[in-house]
Amino acid sequence: MSLSLADKQLAALLWGCALLAAALVLLVLLFLFKESWPVLQHIALIRFFNDTSWHPVDGLYKLTPMLSATFYSTLGAVMLAAPLGIASALFSRYYAPSFLAGCYRRLIELLAGIPSVVYGFWGLTTLAPLIGRLHPPGVSLLTGILVLTLMILPTIALTADAALAAVPAAYLRGAASLGLSRWGLISGVTLPAARPGVTAGIMLAAGRAIGETMAVLMVAGNVVQQPHSLYDSVRTLTANIALEMAYATGDHRAALFVSGLALMCVVLLLVGMAELMSQERRHV
Repeated sequence: MSLSLADKQLAALLWGCALLAAALVLLVLLFLFKESWPVLQHIALIRFFNDTSWHPVDGLYKLTPMLSATFYSTLGAVMLAAPLGIASALFSRYYAPSFLAGCYRRLIELLAGIPSVVYGFWGLTTLAPLIGRLHPPGVSLLTGILVLTLMILPTIALTADAALAAVPAAYLRGAASLGLSRWGLISGVTLPAARPGVTAGIMLAAGRAIGETMAVLMVAGNVVQQPHSLYDSVRTLTANIALEMAYATGDHRAALFVSGLALMCVVLLLVGMAELMSQERRHV
């Protein structure tokens, strides 16, 4: 089928936008690598893992405590938000009346639009004191996990809802003809069919949790230490960059760019995995 001139122009415009986006990502990676190179030239990568501590002024560049804090906070937030988000999507899609489901989705979308600093401010003034009553100091890994859970919950809920809505109607009609119960339909048909899309949404939410800065900076305590408890104060990689970049110079500044390069690579890996899941979904 031949394309009209307008279709060809639109296709060219879309190709241009896609190439521009890819070029921007590549330029960011190149910039991070260029700024990291001064320290990578004379410091082995292994030192970022086995130095005794993080004191760049003294030539110590251990990133392990901040990597651990980033990993644990992201993992904890995903473990809490994923079941809640999927349950939320199932409720609005299969259990709630249509009017209530519409209002519920609008509320979830509103939750997704709240700035991260507002989440951080609420966590610092409300959630941290409550946790501090159980186990001081309150600003801790647990507080960071709970705030991140609230922040990524809308992403998981909305992507799961979209994945459930994309399940072919023929699947639902076939399940109904077999006399399956509502839960049998959900567990045996819709969730397996929507699994790639749901998984992709979870990975995208994990990417947001890894890259979050302001809210975690406000509620996690910002102590560079290996966390041994949920109540320990920690510092994530993003918070470390935000706190120290203003005064960092020389190798210290380059080491912070190494942190940014590591974060960028992890996020790109998650986005790539999410895209693979989406491709699998399109071929189901």
